[in-house]
Amino acid sequence: MAKERIGFVGVGLMGHGMAKSLIEKGYGLTILGHRNRTPVEDLVKRGAKEAKSAEEIARQSDIVFLCVTGSTEVEAVVRGPQGLKAGAHKGMIVVDTSTSDPNSTLALAAELAPLGVAFCDAPLGGTPAQAQEGKLSTMVGCDETVWARLEPVLGGFAQKSVRVGVAGDGHKMKLMMNFLAMGYAAIYSEALALGAKSGLTPQKIDSVLRGSRMDCGFYQTFFSYVLDRNRDAHKFTLKNAAKDMNYLVAMAQAAGTANPVGSAVRNSYAAAVAAGRGEDYVPMLSDFVAEANGVVLPGAKAAE
Repeated sequence: MAKERIGFVGVGLMGHGMAKSLIEKGYGLTILGHRNRTPVEDLVKRGAKEAKSAEEIARQSDIVFLCVTGSTEVEAVVRGPQGLKAGAHKGMIVVDTSTSDPNSTLALAAELAPLGVAFCDAPLGGTPAQAQEGKLSTMVGCDETVWARLEPVLGGFAQKSVRVGVAGDGHKMKLMMNFLAMGYAAIYSEALALGAKSGLTPQKIDSVLRGSRMDCGFYQTFFSYVLDRNRDAHKFTLKNAAKDMNYLVAMAQAAGTANPVGSAVRNSYAAAVAAGRGEDYVPMLSDFVAEANGVVLPGAKAAE
């Protein structure tokens, strides 16, 4: 059986590794040009074809992956001039691997279905380094018939793929995961500020928490920055975290669910972004919260 023809939009920090892994697995790949030419040119050297528009990618692909910032960008790629919808054909699958608003995902799925196009969501778990190694995970929302085609292709860049339901369910699950993770970060940040004001250093806090029931992989990544000032420990910006928590609040509103903790978490990131810290990474929220409370964590630079 011939391999699916793959299109890819968004070959940035995560997308480049995913696209590279698909090429290495023998898939023919068509990619959309990007303002950052370095990953595009690298993929072309590896055998990818570069398209001039999303419409062109749609016409040349059986499955198109999107790896962009969020729903605003996804909607533009699908609906915009020379977008995927303009080149859509029956049997095509569009897979949004971004962290997006499930309400938008459901609307796009309903819009493309009459054209015979399946719009699915497969948001990612993992880091850019894992993307380069083809070792991501993904949670997928799609119909069972689509899953039969999609699962082997996802194996090109993900070592674990789980179908959690129909279109929209993957993004709902991803927002739940990010709510927990960003919630951890917000709580850690407040605890560190409270500790600093009360005479407990981050080192003392870590000496008790590390190895306890409160320890986890996310904790270790977060504290790699707090203790060692490893800026690259968790390369996910506060701006993106705020975006995802906005989506979570919208998801709660659509479900008619009280979400007081989610709103509080969202406000922690919104405050940091409003203060001009949007390009900082998530563990650096600890510095912002400390500064807001009039203290500076060890190793951090005082705000000017």
